[in-house]
Amino acid sequence: MQALLILQQAPGGGGLSLLIMFVPMIAIFYFLLILPQQRRQKKWQAMLDQLKTGDKVTTSGGLRGTVIALKDDAIHLRVPPDNLRVEVTKASVSIVTTPEEETPKTK
Repeated sequence: MQALLILQQAPGGGGLSLLIMFVPMIAIFYFLLILPQQRRQKKWQAMLDQLKTGDKVTTSGGLRGTVIALKDDAIHLRVPPDNLRVEVTKASVSIVTTPEEETPKTK
């Protein structure tokens, strides 16, 4: 009976210490996981908004081509070697290479 009484007397304030531990943990997760993902998303969206004809792109599926037409949510690509015209969604574009970036810079 005496052991039962000892177990029932738990120290108070356990909820406050738990809260004090969770707040910094949530802040760490925000700064290490959520904030960088939001920055990448904004950067990727800005890249898609700046697409123009003549840009060379690579899709997430590995398709490489040159943008020849833009629509609201899709783009038309010219894909070598047979100059095929392919329509893909803008969301599938992962890398954009503008003609200025393509030229090799030699000194």
